[in-house]
Amino acid sequence: MSTEEKIADPEAAKPAEVPLPKKEAPPPPSGPPDTANLLTVDVALRGLLFASTLIAVLVMVTSKQTEEVAVLGIPFPVPAEAKFNNSPAFTYFVVALSVACLYSIITALASISVVLKPVYSASFLLFFVLWDVVMLGLVASATGTAGGVAYIGLKGNSHANWGKVCHVYDKFCRHLAASIAVSLLAAFALILLIILSIFSLHKKIPQ
Repeated sequence: MSTEEKIADPEAAKPAEVPLPKKEAPPPPSGPPDTANLLTVDVALRGLLFASTLIAVLVMVTSKQTEEVAVLGIPFPVPAEAKFNNSPAFTYFVVALSVACLYSIITALASISVVLKPVYSASFLLFFVLWDVVMLGLVASATGTAGGVAYIGLKGNSHANWGKVCHVYDKFCRHLAASIAVSLLAAFALILLIILSIFSLHKKIPQ
């Protein structure tokens, strides 16, 4: 082909295209643990919730003590038993913590199923955060109610003329204190579960 033919042919005058080297994809940025790890922590916290509510209930229902006390109108002391079902506040505490204990078993099994099949994680996380808030309110109200009655038993109330009883029923009051303290641990576990569920849902929102 002559020089004139090369100039006349515009396709021949174009320089050969050189393929550009492919750029390697940048490594994914390091971030918080994935949803599977968060759900594993969720299962562990629900196990803690189960253990704490179960212990609180068992300690409360075994808080029985019989002592001889003086009764007005009787010249000699008579045996009197202190137990949790003598007070509606302690009965409510046992019922509320029992419900929370059953709830922890059901949601722990549900959380394990989500770990095995994470495709349903968003729906379950929304369910968890709603009912965890309900359980937190139930546990907190029961703990506060039982704690208020236990404090009166420990200190009394001179304004209402309510005498203290813990100097007589010392074992009974120690059981009450231990049960209420463990129930606070259950409430703390529920707070962590709510925070974890909200954080997991936030991770699923497209940025």
